[in-house]
Amino acid sequence: MLTIAVSKGRIYDDALPLLAAAGVVPTVDPDKSRKLILPTHREDVQLLVIRATDVPTYVEYGAADLGIAGKDVLVEYGAEGLYEPLDLGIARCRLMTAAKVGVNHERPRLRVATKYVKTAQRYFAKQGVQAEIIKLYGSMELAPLVGLADCIVDLVDTGNTLRANGLEPRELIMDVSSRLVVNKATMKMKHRAVSEFIQLVSQFVSNQANAPR
Repeated sequence: MLTIAVSKGRIYDDALPLLAAAGVVPTVDPDKSRKLILPTHREDVQLLVIRATDVPTYVEYGAADLGIAGKDVLVEYGAEGLYEPLDLGIARCRLMTAAKVGVNHERPRLRVATKYVKTAQRYFAKQGVQAEIIKLYGSMELAPLVGLADCIVDLVDTGNTLRANGLEPRELIMDVSSRLVVNKATMKMKHRAVSEFIQLVSQFVSNQANAPR
């Protein structure tokens, strides 16, 4: 049995065609069921539907053999204990700083609101900027508006939410896409099954990348 961890939402939706290329089609719709373990058309593969930030943990500790997670989550987690064999090219966005439109901060110490605490600390340290990191779990855009923070670090897709709240994207920290990660023990113990899965998904990703636009 191969167990694949994936988060509900955009990544799950974007991952369905990739999984189908390997014959992995869930028989239960997570939007219509409370099940967290989804059977698939393959008797030897099941899906775990969990929070995005938990995917690397489940994979590293062997509760899942493979997982699909955003590069932002993997960098924040520190995924040295995982194999990352494939960039799936889905759920693309950017991790950026953002602040109120037209406002420049020249303070010796910035206050930054984000859920990406470790990533933000590393980024501002590289820039030589002293930053006080305030951890939030949602509604980042609110922090600069009420004076909680000078800027935020968050994912940006279209930028519409930023603009609607009087903010603008500033500095690019990293481009983000979802990656396939594999438990190291699984790679050894279930090498054939994992390799076949990776090959099928990789071929699909390659075909999609080379398809005419």
